[in-house]
Amino acid sequence: MAVGRSERAGVGILGTGSYLPSGIVSNDLVAERAGVTAAWIQDRTGIRSRRYAAAGEAASDLAVEAARAALDAAGLTADRIGLIVVATSTPDHPQPATACLVQSRLGARHAAAFDLNSVCSGFVFALVTAARLLDPAAPGARRHALVIGTDVYSRIVDPADRRTAVLFGDGAGAVVLGPVRPGHGLIAARLASDGARHDLIHVRAGGSREPASARTVAEGGHWFRMDGRGVSAYVRTELPRTVRELLDLYDVPADAVDHFVPHQANGVLLRSVLPDLGLPRARVHLTVDEHANTGSASIPLTLDTVRRRGAFADGELVLLAGFGGGMSLGTALLRWQGDADGH
Repeated sequence: MAVGRSERAGVGILGTGSYLPSGIVSNDLVAERAGVTAAWIQDRTGIRSRRYAAAGEAASDLAVEAARAALDAAGLTADRIGLIVVATSTPDHPQPATACLVQSRLGARHAAAFDLNSVCSGFVFALVTAARLLDPAAPGARRHALVIGTDVYSRIVDPADRRTAVLFGDGAGAVVLGPVRPGHGLIAARLASDGARHDLIHVRAGGSREPASARTVAEGGHWFRMDGRGVSAYVRTELPRTVRELLDLYDVPADAVDHFVPHQANGVLLRSVLPDLGLPRARVHLTVDEHANTGSASIPLTLDTVRRRGAFADGELVLLAGFGGGMSLGTALLRWQGDADGH
């Protein structure tokens, strides 16, 4: 599928939405708990603040608010949605799927709903999955999908662990997918995983291998753990390679990309790897300074922020890149359909 305009209707983004908890958490507060300084956090991450969910807020609560905003932006009601895919690694419960809770709250009674866990790559994996499950040309097919990234990492990071506590915040972002004009929408995607590096990012306990117990709680087995140097090395090597592979595979010139929206992992890391991506014209969109790393929510949250600022023009190429635990990496290239085109 090349960058040229196909005559067949595509599947693309009709609306975006996001939700951030009201509680703003400064570097000063995080630094005190982690045994560092606020300046240390900003120098190493580019993060100035983040949001934490309130005591009564869970991943589904954030997801519902983001989904409602996306539906409003798309001009659709929930009963028009045929599919809900929630990307999260911090679900409300081990089961049922958080997507089913979202479906119930929205009243999307016609939607099939399921979760997808590719950690911080989750939104791109979910976006590509949902787009492939929509076929506007098939009789009786689902025409519209909600794809949501939502995470509440404040519940699983050890506040005393400076390697993780300083990086993460909570939030949700959502998009509505549906039919778009020929040549628009999702035109290229590449998903990859390297399970041999699964130990770089993990939560050890709470699953079937180490069920929750007094011992696992006492040992801190339920905290999120990350090998920061290993992850940085993976991103510096694999992100540029995967971007090049995507563009080469679909015969897209690097200078044709207008916008780059990466997973908002660490501002310093992202800025250091940007020159190696070889995207000479792309505007790079970062929100990590205000929101920190919101896991699977970071890309759709940033998409919504940028869309509301009016930065995307009709026909522009937008490249998304997610990377996270697994290790996993997902890239997707979309030709943007402007809001004025209708749905």
